[in-house]
Amino acid sequence: MNSSDRLHHALSRLRAAARPEALADMARFGLTGEGRLGLAVPTLRALAREFKRDHELALALWDTGIPDAQILASMVAESAKLTVEQMDHWVAGMRAWDVCDQACTNAFVKSPLAWDAIPRWSGRQPEFEKRAGFTLLAVAAVHQKTRPDADFLARLPLIEAAADDERNFVKKAVNWALRQIGKRSTGLREPALTLAERLCGRPEKSARWIGADARRELSRARG
Repeated sequence: MNSSDRLHHALSRLRAAARPEALADMARFGLTGEGRLGLAVPTLRALAREFKRDHELALALWDTGIPDAQILASMVAESAKLTVEQMDHWVAGMRAWDVCDQACTNAFVKSPLAWDAIPRWSGRQPEFEKRAGFTLLAVAAVHQKTRPDADFLARLPLIEAAADDERNFVKKAVNWALRQIGKRSTGLREPALTLAERLCGRPEKSARWIGADARRELSRARG
């Protein structure tokens, strides 16, 4: 089956599993995006097992712009084959937070290019590009087991710099990154808590929320 046929087959399978009746409820949780089909994540995972790893198919699925297809793309992508240009292209095409988070968790975090993408994306202005930087940082704190704590310590200034962003999907990712870094090890907990305390004293509402929420969770972990 050639690449065009594989894409056609994958889209047919996605459309056959569509749940239009679920779209309204999904939209209430921010799961939006033009052309969304309403597939649940377990269904997408089952399709990914069926199609197996197929980087060419992943790139084609992403370019459809359909959120469900983009999530499936992240599941069948071969992380080692991702290029900087492909990752930047995917990030620029994100239109929903679940697409962002699934791409970071399923594909990006396993790429050797992931760590350098974090500061590149976290400094961008578009909402989901910026979210991707902090989502990837949060996911890396959990999944990149061999990375030294010093690397994460060096990323804390990114969190401090972005804590004034009031946009919901950005501030939640910034908060997520701070909490995951603080929970990664005892050596990182105190620096993360110190930053959380500092954010609590900031004038911006988003910074105070990020700080208070992270302080609450990390204080429980310390106890």
